[in-house]
Amino acid sequence: MKILGIKFAPLNVPLKRRLETLSVTLWYFTLAFGPSLGFIITGYLLFFTTTIRYYVLLYFLWMYYDWDTCNKGGRSTKLTNMVAKSRWIQHVFDFFPVTLVKTTDLDPNRNYLLCSFPHGIIPAGAAGSFQSESRGAKTLFPGLQLNIIVQYQVFKSPIFREIALAMGFISSSEESLDYQLSTKPKTPFTGRISVLIVGGAGEAMECSPGTNRVLVNQRKGFVRVALKHGTPLIPSFSFRETDTYDQVKNPYLSLVQHYFRKNVGLVPLILKGRGFFQYSYGFVPHRVPITTVVGSPIEIPKISHPTKEQINEYHKLFVEKLTELFETHKYKYLPDADSKHLEFV
Repeated sequence: MKILGIKFAPLNVPLKRRLETLSVTLWYFTLAFGPSLGFIITGYLLFFTTTIRYYVLLYFLWMYYDWDTCNKGGRSTKLTNMVAKSRWIQHVFDFFPVTLVKTTDLDPNRNYLLCSFPHGIIPAGAAGSFQSESRGAKTLFPGLQLNIIVQYQVFKSPIFREIALAMGFISSSEESLDYQLSTKPKTPFTGRISVLIVGGAGEAMECSPGTNRVLVNQRKGFVRVALKHGTPLIPSFSFRETDTYDQVKNPYLSLVQHYFRKNVGLVPLILKGRGFFQYSYGFVPHRVPITTVVGSPIEIPKISHPTKEQINEYHKLFVEKLTELFETHKYKYLPDADSKHLEFV
């Protein structure tokens, strides 16, 4: 039903769909604004309260003690499993819905670096596939502990760092990657899958509906780290990730975004989604199916100090395998697939 050009949702939408919409909005809001709100809340409690400020000081001592957890595999699986199994998280990824597809079995006794594309506004495909229990990742990849790698700056934010750790996120620092790729997890797991969204905030700036732009040509650090540990690389692509939001773009805003990306590591985006009760505009993502396809591992030799030529060689091989994965599966998961190709930026 349209009124004044605004397309409204039907009144008889099932309660489950309403809960999914509420849950996904809260999830996006938490990830988008959580780091900033963490600083604002702790600053207010510290300077404008009398008794609570002392608890904030105790919390800062805890942060100091716990500072390196994000570089050492994150929180215990007992906590992260509780979050992954929560009704909130299930509703979030039922909203789209997110579907996980495996193309080959993985050796449960090895460590892998899974490189996920594209980033999207907030990577719902990667998070839904490897964070939520309901997508079946632990069944598809038995024995392998899953962790999603996010920007190190996230774990400097008070309060929000606890949310990120509870969700099973770990740091993107080289120390963290070295730990993930060189150590075995605690029982009952026998190997690891570390999920790296290679394009990061820069790729989020390229996100718009109907496009498949990936930022990989200038990102070679993940290949160097994989060579350092001899860790197989796994290409992964989340089809229709970029259809969940559009965004406002103009040259002046782009200058601000590039400044924040370079100096802060986070990018302010003006989103164009839908609302709770109408489909024309708002902060809520569009309800489109996202399918995350996990490709076959690329065997990488162990070279402690790889040369530039060796890094370029295996980077080229990875890009070829990522392109092959996209071209093979696009006909199943993309509308008008013949006209869709990977765009490298």
